[in-house]
Amino acid sequence: MVRARRLQAAGRHSSESAGTSYIITPQQEVTDMMEANNGQARPGTTNGYGSRGDDGVCHDDSATPVRANTVDELHSLQRKPTAALSSSQLEERHKQQLQSISASLASTTCGIGPKLVKGDPARKKEMVGKALPHHQHHITVPTISVSDSDLKFTHVLYNLSPSELYEHAIKYEKGSFITSSGALATLSGAKTGRSPRDKRVVKDETTADDLWWGKGSPNIEMDEHTFLINRERAVDYLNSLDKVFVNDQFLNWDPNNRIKVRIISARAYHSLFMHNMCIRPTYEELENFGEPDFTIYNAGQFPCNRYTHYMTSSTSIDISLKRREMVILGTQYAGEMKKGLFSVMHYLMPKKQILSLHSGCNMGRAGDVALFFGLSGTGKTTLSTDRNRILIGDDEHCWSDNGISNIEGGCYAKCIDLSQEKEPDIWDAIKFGTVLENVVFDEHSREVDYTEKSVTENTRAAYPIEYIANAKIPCVGPHPKNVILLACDAFGVLPPVSKLSHAQTMYHFISGYTALVAGTEDGIKEPQATFSACFGAAFIMLHPTRYAAMLADKMKKHGATGWLVNTGWIGGSYGVGERISLAYTRKIIDAIHSGELLATGYKRTEVFGLDIPTKVEGVPSELFDPINTWEDKDSYKLTLFKLADLFKRNFKVFTNHKNGGVSDLADEIAAAGPNF
Repeated sequence: MVRARRLQAAGRHSSESAGTSYIITPQQEVTDMMEANNGQARPGTTNGYGSRGDDGVCHDDSATPVRANTVDELHSLQRKPTAALSSSQLEERHKQQLQSISASLASTTCGIGPKLVKGDPARKKEMVGKALPHHQHHITVPTISVSDSDLKFTHVLYNLSPSELYEHAIKYEKGSFITSSGALATLSGAKTGRSPRDKRVVKDETTADDLWWGKGSPNIEMDEHTFLINRERAVDYLNSLDKVFVNDQFLNWDPNNRIKVRIISARAYHSLFMHNMCIRPTYEELENFGEPDFTIYNAGQFPCNRYTHYMTSSTSIDISLKRREMVILGTQYAGEMKKGLFSVMHYLMPKKQILSLHSGCNMGRAGDVALFFGLSGTGKTTLSTDRNRILIGDDEHCWSDNGISNIEGGCYAKCIDLSQEKEPDIWDAIKFGTVLENVVFDEHSREVDYTEKSVTENTRAAYPIEYIANAKIPCVGPHPKNVILLACDAFGVLPPVSKLSHAQTMYHFISGYTALVAGTEDGIKEPQATFSACFGAAFIMLHPTRYAAMLADKMKKHGATGWLVNTGWIGGSYGVGERISLAYTRKIIDAIHSGELLATGYKRTEVFGLDIPTKVEGVPSELFDPINTWEDKDSYKLTLFKLADLFKRNFKVFTNHKNGGVSDLADEIAAAGPNF
């Protein structure tokens, strides 16, 4: 109101002769003065902001009239329309969008969706019965009778901007704050990470013989009837809300193979998260978006019924590939949406002979592309984020006949112990528009303490990929030249770098090995081997050998070389040896990029049969064969055989699989593993 009064005061002039006060715009005053002076403006003393008349009042004769009679109208003028379309075009587009969203939210029993209205319900209530500003008349505002319970409207907040989503989050969602960097800090509720044991996939005629089921598989089955029960529960919850957030976006930067996705959620935080993580359509692309290829119903604030068949807790994340739908109940952790869609891509893309990959990807100035695979703690993010190379993506990619393409439109980075010195790119990306999950910040300054683990150790930042200074937009590149598999070997027996044959690349890709240092609470000090098929077992849909075979075929076709890089220990296992210098690892990676490692000599190790280089510029030659760095040679050999046995035991899961003839291929790949 203060601002409106000031704006009105700029055009207020008292007419004492008439005995009344009335409003005259600045332009009207100028016109009156010009008429009084035969068409010439009355001279006066200027102060740089306006002219001073004979009455001693300063008038801003450069201002245009304020075309508003109320604060609401003034606010509507403040927000100009973003699309240069006629009112009829806008009305038709909005009608089609609402019909499509209503169909998405249709009950499976009733077969019809709710009555949907665009816009903020609080804003609608203010404007009911009032004349709309001239540029907003395309929005339909219903007259709602509060006594008629059948007229329940759900307001659709459709593809809102980050600024709009900030407003909704801060106003309506407890735990949402703006941090000192401009990022939005939010809380994900009781769940601060994914719930893989609560993820279900419908086993039906579409998936029964196609997906990987059984021991070792991440795919826990459910039937379609149970899926529809959970879907009904989620849809009923969303339909009961005064407002829902709807994102229509894309996956895959390759325009020939992109997927249209619709995310329907109850929280502004979830909508902003997916706005960042998916590919953002232009206004023209939204106008012609049509029906989505896949839909997420995120009712995470509402629990599933624990007594429903297949349910083991109040959390359930369910995917139906036949219906192209995903339902989320009982968890507000936003990463479930991101990784759920990644699982879907792991099914849809191989159907089109496109390989989906859980990897980082960057490109040199000469156009040489490298893929980086690695589990947590292996250095995938650190090594793939290189200021001398262009970032195509940090986590999810597709390799098609067109080359490599990022699946996502953003990055989801870990924040624990984040520092500007160690990871400047991620640090600089945390600004307005970024979502910070479960971080702790100073109550007054709003500065984030990235070392604080009070809420969870799994603190995260989600931001658009263009927030990375050297990101390649669009996020596509030519066929990769190098495929780098990273392992942090805390046993200390794997070489710092090995060149792999295609069979060995498949073997180590399927194994997905790293070693974690055990905690000290229970007294265990030995390293613990961790295996994750295809370096992302939680997200794959098909048997791992199918992805591995596609990887080897593409590497052969396009001349890519496979490498195994150990970023872990040398000179002994954890507690005896030391971790290899990051500076040495970077020199090794640089030698891979430059092609230096293809030109050097090699020798073969025992047991694992790995080809190791004899020389890399800037790295001591004795480091390349691990036995040289161990003082106790007998202990080295015992540890080497121990790790090799762990590899063999892990691979039995894949060779015992008898579905679809993949067991023969798995036996062939197993032969490229350790021999003793």
